Amino acid sequence: MKYLDEFRDPEIASRLFDEIRSATTRPWAIMEVCGGQTHSIIRNGIDQLLPPEIELIHGPGCPVCVTPLEMIDKALAIAAQPGVIFCSFGDMLRVPGSRRDLFTVKSEGGDVRIVYSPLDAVKLAQANPGRAVVFFGIGFETTAPANAMAVFQAKQLGLHNFSMLVSHVLVPPAITAILESPATRVQAFLAAGHVCSVMGTWQYEPLIDRYRVPIVVTGFEPLDVLEGIRRAVLQLERGDAQLDNAYARAVSHTGNRPAQSMLADVFEVTDRSWRGIGVIAQSGWRLSERYRAFDAEERFAVADIHTQESPLCRSGEVLQGLLKPNQCPAFGKQCTPRTPLGATMVSSEGACAAYFQYGRFAQAEERTVDVE
Repeated sequence: MKYLDEFRDPEIASRLFDEIRSATTRPWAIMEVCGGQTHSIIRNGIDQLLPPEIELIHGPGCPVCVTPLEMIDKALAIAAQPGVIFCSFGDMLRVPGSRRDLFTVKSEGGDVRIVYSPLDAVKLAQANPGRAVVFFGIGFETTAPANAMAVFQAKQLGLHNFSMLVSHVLVPPAITAILESPATRVQAFLAAGHVCSVMGTWQYEPLIDRYRVPIVVTGFEPLDVLEGIRRAVLQLERGDAQLDNAYARAVSHTGNRPAQSMLADVFEVTDRSWRGIGVIAQSGWRLSERYRAFDAEERFAVADIHTQESPLCRSGEVLQGLLKPNQCPAFGKQCTPRTPLGATMVSSEGACAAYFQYGRFAQAEERTVDVE
């Protein structure tokens, strides 16, 4: 397909692999932050074709995966209430809560609907003035502008029957948490291009200044990922720590200013819990005071729901890059896409789902990286 095949050209890919091999003189560990990049890597076997010195570590960049268990249980509690139309993107319906998922609530009579835009939920609120319409707003900075616009429009339209269950998280604080973890092995990052298309690249400059780690903004097609790896390896070999935009066709330094203005109006920064990881300070958004009346968590009094993860599920270690999915004892056994223990096996961007879908059942070799 035009504009797609050009980023999957096997001859160019072969040249990029050759350049990476010739540049690599020692072991390096590079984290791709985004789950979409993880799927591209596993689907195309990029990690298996790289020189053995290069390890790709899968990061916490899957929005479904990092939505905490307690937030799923809050969604389930709201969706089960009579008179509620609960709206969500389809990939959230099979994410397991403590005892069930949204599909189960739907099968038990709950009005759970898949929508393709948060604005669809706004339209449902207009069409059903006697029903409470709730949209499950999750994700990173990529999906946040559309969710903010939905709340903004609901307020402009006076739709008091609309609310949003917000579970938005931010990438830079997650990178900070990874770098400050005593167990981290990450020496460079491939940043998510779609996040940077909204927020720009300027947010990553303080991270580079503080931690002296290369960050390369990268797209999602095979050649995008390979070019990002190539640029990261070149920096590591030179001992550099720079912000490098390898996705200039979609990303600028400043980002989308109107989207950022909408986000600043509707949301405010708050501490957020990440599934399997825990609370990361100032790592998420909640509705600002001007829009707090549209907060479903407060409207339906579910703020006090607290839960505990399954002891069998090690998705938290997967999300932190401490464990490959097929190093988890439950992978492919107790935990499969049909019987998932955690969101990383359910989400279309989850690392565990990628390993299962593309047949990575052999246990991953554990590699250590010396950091000077």
